[in-house]
Amino acid sequence: MTPAAYLALVLTVGAVCQLVAYRLRIPSILLLLVAGFGLGQLLSPEKLLGRDVLFAGVSLAVAVILFEGSLSLRFRDLRGLSRSVWRLCTVTVALAWVLITSAAMVAGLPWELALLVGALLVVTGPTVIAPIVRQLRPTRRVSSMLRWEGIVVDPIGAVLALLVFQAIIVGGSEGALATAGLTLVRTVVVATVLSVAVGALLEVALRRYVIPDFLEGVCFLAAAVGAFVLSGALQPDSGLLTVTMLGIYLANRPGLRLEHVREFKENLQILIVGTLFVLLAGRVTPAQVVEVAPTAVVFVTLLVLVVRPASVWLGLLGTEASRAERTLMAFMAPRGIVAASVTSVFALEIEHAAERASERALRGGETPVETLALEADAERLRSLVVESADLVPLVFVTIVVTVAVYGLGVGRLAERLGLATTTPNGVLFAGASTWARQAAEVLGRLGVPTLLVSLAPSEVMQARLAGLRVERTHILSEYAVEDMELAGIGSLVAATYDDDSNSTAVKEFGRTLGSRQTYQLSRQGVGSKDTQRTASRLTGQIAFDPPLTAPELERRVREGMQVRHTRLTDKHSLAQFEEREPDAVHLFTVTGRTARVVTVADPAPQTGVTLVALVRPRV
Repeated sequence: MTPAAYLALVLTVGAVCQLVAYRLRIPSILLLLVAGFGLGQLLSPEKLLGRDVLFAGVSLAVAVILFEGSLSLRFRDLRGLSRSVWRLCTVTVALAWVLITSAAMVAGLPWELALLVGALLVVTGPTVIAPIVRQLRPTRRVSSMLRWEGIVVDPIGAVLALLVFQAIIVGGSEGALATAGLTLVRTVVVATVLSVAVGALLEVALRRYVIPDFLEGVCFLAAAVGAFVLSGALQPDSGLLTVTMLGIYLANRPGLRLEHVREFKENLQILIVGTLFVLLAGRVTPAQVVEVAPTAVVFVTLLVLVVRPASVWLGLLGTEASRAERTLMAFMAPRGIVAASVTSVFALEIEHAAERASERALRGGETPVETLALEADAERLRSLVVESADLVPLVFVTIVVTVAVYGLGVGRLAERLGLATTTPNGVLFAGASTWARQAAEVLGRLGVPTLLVSLAPSEVMQARLAGLRVERTHILSEYAVEDMELAGIGSLVAATYDDDSNSTAVKEFGRTLGSRQTYQLSRQGVGSKDTQRTASRLTGQIAFDPPLTAPELERRVREGMQVRHTRLTDKHSLAQFEEREPDAVHLFTVTGRTARVVTVADPAPQTGVTLVALVRPRV
């Protein structure tokens, strides 16, 4: 098979796995790893692509992922959480490193490799956190903590692993500490200077409209990749820290609009994640997994049951994080692509270091003592190469098990703690007019959570008097779009009197809820001619059957119609209901505690649901 055909196959497998995982509501990483592992037994990525090309591509892809993730890290999201996030990225990391190192030594790894594994596995990562958060949809506080920890700790783990690696290669406590300290200083200085310089240039270019809209994503990608490569040239393995700091710098510049960049990067990240996991999983063989299994069982068990809970509870002690939040964080640490890729790179670097040491030993030193020292160092590194053969499969097993345990189990835990729901079934109303308040009351009695959003003081006051959950803000305000709590909400009905706001809200919230779950009222005064109709891409699904405008719905309420619910059964079907209520407006159907918006294209079924409709008053 040619490299082009192989890459096409990998892309296809990655896309299919992510689609199937979405339908099955399971972490996509699991399917990607299993598929990559199976494909790797038939086709070796290293043989088809070459080791140098493979690792170069992996390194660039990981840089893009971290840059994309860091663009979402805004300091304002840390309101009320700054101490918790700071502890997660410092104290918790240090505790985790010590505990993971200890667990690795208990599992049988030599202390040098145990230190390296400890540094590699302090990370979680956006590639595994983001899909779980997208599926779980936890509270804003939990989501912020998970995202900040996942993205910021990745480069910290990579730098920490680099320092440990340098110390291992140098050998000797004094030389190792001096080398590690110098490396750390250089890494931080290079990353800081480059990220601020490149970020400032991009900011100026964006504010002065030097870059056209359609090229923003491409230019920012090129800048991030260029900064990553330049940083690595100035100080090896400093690139991940550089791109992460660059993303955080840009995300927190006031008034800087990055919508085009974020949208471009989000799509690219999904593509890259699918490809990377398939490629890296393909490098592991069944024999390697079987050989490392006894060590992996002990190690991963300690990781899940001891290391993560202890490091989180101790690290977050005395912070603003609630007991429930600490509990959820203690059982949420899946490992991702950074752990896999950096481990593969360092395993290869250990081999290169051993080869270089052997060459120096063959050349000999100036004195017999120096020659003996060079030979001893070469022997030490050769033995380390043998011992490090299990590094990649051990981390592979760790990724699979932690993704499975946390990804499949965290949903129930989050629901019990009241911090998320795996089946969001609530309805968000943009607008709080009379019929919307009545609908929210009826849905609430049926066990469906609702949220009303309105700027009108009278609507907000009446909603609060009715005991409804309401936010006084505009549906397109920065607070509503980016900060409003949407845990438990599954669909949107944009029902304001402003049709343009409704259409924009549908598109904006479609990114979070999915376009399939966002609806708007019928637009006012729209004719049937092409010159009068709104472009289809600028409007969402039209809610209700029959579809009515906001003034028409309010007029019917003024005429005395009310929102009520009716159970549709074999004895009282939809047809019988329509015969009795010919003027009814079908709004929602409720099954269990899940509401579905009724539309002309997707009408209410004849039986088996509870119909929520606007009907004439009972005589």
